[in-house]
Amino acid sequence: MKRFYKEVTVAGEGEGFRVMLDGRGIRTVAGSPQVVPTATLAEALAAEWAGQREEIDPARFILRDMADYALDVVAPDRARAIVELMPYVETDTLCYRAEPDEPLAARQHAVWEPLLEAVEARHGVCFRRVAGIMHQPQPEETIAALRMVIEGLDAFALAALRNTTSLAASLVIGVEAILPDADLDALWNAANLEEDWQVELWGRDEEAMERRERRHAAFVAAARFAALSRG
Repeated sequence: MKRFYKEVTVAGEGEGFRVMLDGRGIRTVAGSPQVVPTATLAEALAAEWAGQREEIDPARFILRDMADYALDVVAPDRARAIVELMPYVETDTLCYRAEPDEPLAARQHAVWEPLLEAVEARHGVCFRRVAGIMHQPQPEETIAALRMVIEGLDAFALAALRNTTSLAASLVIGVEAILPDADLDALWNAANLEEDWQVELWGRDEEAMERRERRHAAFVAAARFAALSRG
């Protein structure tokens, strides 16, 4: 699609902010006014529009897509968004380890254990560590506590959490990534520990590395979206 606007600005609207194209307010995919909670997020959204060239590239609307998801999908049905995140508690990457006598187990313990213990201390929960791939349920108290953490998030943070969690295959990492001052590189490396282990053993696969770089960029963008929505 050809670029159809010249001027990109941000205006206050109600209690939020909205991107304006030639004085007309942006709408979401579903047709709702795209009003976001902070000026910083609105300015970042405006930068995406301003950065488009003669031909609009939809792939460059990373933040816009998350804003639309927050407004069109999460806000009308927060309960569903939360329910869809909860299975990650039961299958969290950080809880499933190699057998104790395998070399990988030592790496997992060194990288994952400090992160898991910090989350346990912060939220007063206890995760069950599992050796092998056979599923074992997490304590009900842990599931309930993490659900309370998620329920305390607004629609924009939930939209970001959906991405960070699915990309990391870990709700623990997903939640940590949207906190202020999160060490995103360390969290991403923790999420990809087993993949990195395989690379050390068998060498690099260029297609897999390119795919990982794209996923890393999406992970960082989701964390940035959460930060911008906080202001």
